[in-house]
Amino acid sequence: MPEAVIVDAVRTPIGRAFKGSLASLRPDETLAYVVDQVLERNPQVDPAIVEEVIAGCGLPQGLQANNIGRIAVLLSDKLGQETGGSTVSRYCASGLEAIRTAANDVVAGQGDAYIAAGIEFVSRYNGAQEAAHPEDQNEKLQGKEPGQPDAYIAMGLTAENVAERYGVTREAQDEYAQRSQERAVAAQSSGIFDREIVPVTLADGTVVSKDDGPRPSSTLEKLSSLEPAFRPGGTVTAGNSCPLNDGAAAALIMSDTKAAELGLKPRARIITAATWGNEPEFMGVAPIGAIRKALQRAGMSISDVDVYELNEAFAAQVIPIAEEVGFDYDKLNPHGGAIALGHPFGMTGVRIMTTLLNDLETLDGTIGLETMCVAQGQGEAMIVERLK
Repeated sequence: MPEAVIVDAVRTPIGRAFKGSLASLRPDETLAYVVDQVLERNPQVDPAIVEEVIAGCGLPQGLQANNIGRIAVLLSDKLGQETGGSTVSRYCASGLEAIRTAANDVVAGQGDAYIAAGIEFVSRYNGAQEAAHPEDQNEKLQGKEPGQPDAYIAMGLTAENVAERYGVTREAQDEYAQRSQERAVAAQSSGIFDREIVPVTLADGTVVSKDDGPRPSSTLEKLSSLEPAFRPGGTVTAGNSCPLNDGAAAALIMSDTKAAELGLKPRARIITAATWGNEPEFMGVAPIGAIRKALQRAGMSISDVDVYELNEAFAAQVIPIAEEVGFDYDKLNPHGGAIALGHPFGMTGVRIMTTLLNDLETLDGTIGLETMCVAQGQGEAMIVERLK
């Protein structure tokens, strides 16, 4: 049975939504660009052997509609029309789901090479946001009756719920957010992210090569002065939450046998993955179950993991996960996370993998864990082994 390996992974810089550096771009064209770039970096791979582009997209609507995975294939300068394209959506874990789907297809022997990609341009939804259509929601899932789940609850409110249930203070959230900013600023300044970012050229010739998000000017004092963003008297603010963003990423997933045949040196092998579900109102802590399940499947404990990349949707949910699972904070998001870097929903799962591979190589680690919470009360986790 073949094993699934990650040959390479790249990403665009992450732009702030609406007024950020990438807001003028089309998501489909940007997705095609990163797909081409990961192939450009690996010239031994004949694009004709790519079975499919599997694109994760959190909200496949507006300019992200019409099966953007296939649209990206048709826009690609390297792939032909014979390459398939599909779109998967698991909200914030859509990109990770794309990697998992590609890996499972490889292990099942259904193809030797896939591109698992992630895309999200909040700037380009064209006003078609889900919140604008409450009439489309199922009344049985709006939390109006006792015991009825609220599948459509605002994510910020779930963070407030988690903070209250687990006793996460405002001070702890702000301290974690400042830590994320400081780590991301240091990594950006030292060029750590340059290894994973493919620069993007805008229509006016401007080249964007850095993430918009990291703030050298951020201080704990400034963060503590911000007002609650989602609930009066609450603890969750714009400063200790991830922002809205734009970006794209792509990973080349292959069978170990095909990679060896082509003389490629894969960067990692995929050991296992897992999903978990809990109450939608407390979605932020669902990674706890996913991580435990993935570790059990791998026959590992958390002490076996050298680096963990957890998507920082909210500091309020990062802290309980770290405490419940037993994270060593020195190993957690060593180069900052989504609070500083940003969280383009469908991109993030692949973005985190590019950063995790970078982490492992930079820190000379072997086992890496990626995990993230998902709207409607889900979590997903994946464990990889760096191939040295």
